[in-house]
Amino acid sequence: MCIKLIEDLPMASSAELYQLSWVIEQLLADPRRIVQVRAQLHTGQQVQYLSWGDGKLRSARVVGIHGDHVAILDAAFNKAFKVHYGAILTDPPAAPTESGPTPADVELNRPSPPPEIAGRADFRVGNRVTFTDKNLQHRVGLIVRINQHTATLDCDGQKWRVAFELLRHLVDV
Repeated sequence: MCIKLIEDLPMASSAELYQLSWVIEQLLADPRRIVQVRAQLHTGQQVQYLSWGDGKLRSARVVGIHGDHVAILDAAFNKAFKVHYGAILTDPPAAPTESGPTPADVELNRPSPPPEIAGRADFRVGNRVTFTDKNLQHRVGLIVRINQHTATLDCDGQKWRVAFELLRHLVDV
């Protein structure tokens, strides 16, 4: 993030700060970002989270994964908290060096953009697809019907209706 922009924030008007807050909330609520973080989490995993109270990174253990938040147990407080997926760091931050990060390190640590969302036009009856169900289990199926907002899949004899946004084409190698 550009340090110059951060230094200029105190000079922004309240309306500009409110608008920035709204934009950030919309970006954090993007389902693609939530799915990206959820795919890396599992119960019992040690993670770091950004504490809203003091803005510091703290260590905790995941005790539950929910629709819009993660339940974590912070040993320092011996208490479970609900935090937004955006507050979770699954990879430990790299140790800073005396000379600071190199441009290569900055490029490696830059998060990848959220994956593109697929739409109805991207799928046809007979396509083999994969998706992650609500229990974070990977499923593979064959599209047997295209509906207005979902595709009906045959996954090992079970019928699933899945939104196009959650489907990915299965690539055979």
